[in-house]
Amino acid sequence: MEKEDLIKDILGLYKKNQFVKDYYTSQEADNSDSPIFLKQRGIIEKEFFPARGDGKARLSVAKKAISEFQKLSSNKVLIADLMIFYVETGVKYTNEYGDINEKFYFSMETMYEKALKFIVTNKLSNNFQDRCLEIVADTVNIGWGFHDQLSDLYESYMAS
Repeated sequence: MEKEDLIKDILGLYKKNQFVKDYYTSQEADNSDSPIFLKQRGIIEKEFFPARGDGKARLSVAKKAISEFQKLSSNKVLIADLMIFYVETGVKYTNEYGDINEKFYFSMETMYEKALKFIVTNKLSNNFQDRCLEIVADTVNIGWGFHDQLSDLYESYMAS
């Protein structure tokens, strides 16, 4: 394509496709004030704690916010932040509403482990160690072996 045609094509995609718009927006502001980061973080929070009513806690919606952000941004700190925020919000939700179910806890454990692996692999431990430990502390009174599993994961990845 000629340069002018390519520019027109990209502008058309930008106007018609929200993902393309989000992609270019994320390239301009790739920090914690980024509208795309805040949007995805808001999706996670709204799933558990909407402004009105009870949260639906649709784990697939919350996890999709993380995967969408990973497609749009290469900022490893923000990716790790969203992963940890997902688990923090899930822990807060179960502490607020009581015992959930095994599927819920398994999802939280899986994301926590993914986040820990990501954090260690990308040498971000100093950025997230306190938050990761606080998650474990906040699960002391939760059943299903949830606290023990998160504690073991923390010890495996962050204590070394």
